[in-house]
Amino acid sequence: MSGEVPGHVAIIMDGNGRWAKERGWSRSKGHRLGTENVRRVVRALAKRGVGYVTIYAFSTENWDRPAHEVHSLMELLGHTIESETSVLHAEGVRIRHLGRLDRLPESLQAAVERSVELTRHNTTINLSVAFDYGGREEIVGAARRLIESGVDAHDLTEQMLAAELYTAGMPDPDLIIRTAGEMRLSNFLLWQSAYAEYYSTSTLWPDFDEADLELALEEYDRRQRRFGRIEAAAP
Repeated sequence: MSGEVPGHVAIIMDGNGRWAKERGWSRSKGHRLGTENVRRVVRALAKRGVGYVTIYAFSTENWDRPAHEVHSLMELLGHTIESETSVLHAEGVRIRHLGRLDRLPESLQAAVERSVELTRHNTTINLSVAFDYGGREEIVGAARRLIESGVDAHDLTEQMLAAELYTAGMPDPDLIIRTAGEMRLSNFLLWQSAYAEYYSTSTLWPDFDEADLELALEEYDRRQRRFGRIEAAAP
């Protein structure tokens, strides 16, 4: 193996609820303990030289979950920002929010903005949190802004649209990891993942540790990424 490390790893953190149910606990407790795993995984990725990590925390479709669970997830985000931002800041993590802010409670919007501003100049690793995020809505929003700005349809380029996405200025993900054995993207980074490598593990997110991460990175290293091209024959 070449030892190639992905520059950007995106993670769909699935299985918190199932993990808690197996133990007779509430889904909310599963989400809370799953959140505590984020810092450990971010540290492990930074140690391996990964520059960007994006986690899928709350999708636009998650609003359709039971109201008590949505409320619990909002409280959890607020608690996590309060408890984790200073720790991540001290470790040089830059935090970025992907998704809509306007549907969150005002106090939560302010907390997100403070964490983003506080860590803006950090350089150890970039952590993007996709919260109230949906890939289709992101693409439609980008197209709408370009139309409203007067861009002619014949002048539109992929680069112009990419510059209007939440991820503007970030590299596309090289590797997408999904836990809990699921095999779908669930409206996550649809534009950006066009040539990402996909890895699924049956491990539930709260149990996903460095050993699981190493397996994912080893599998990534075995992949041959051609980006639609055919490799030239050896002379």
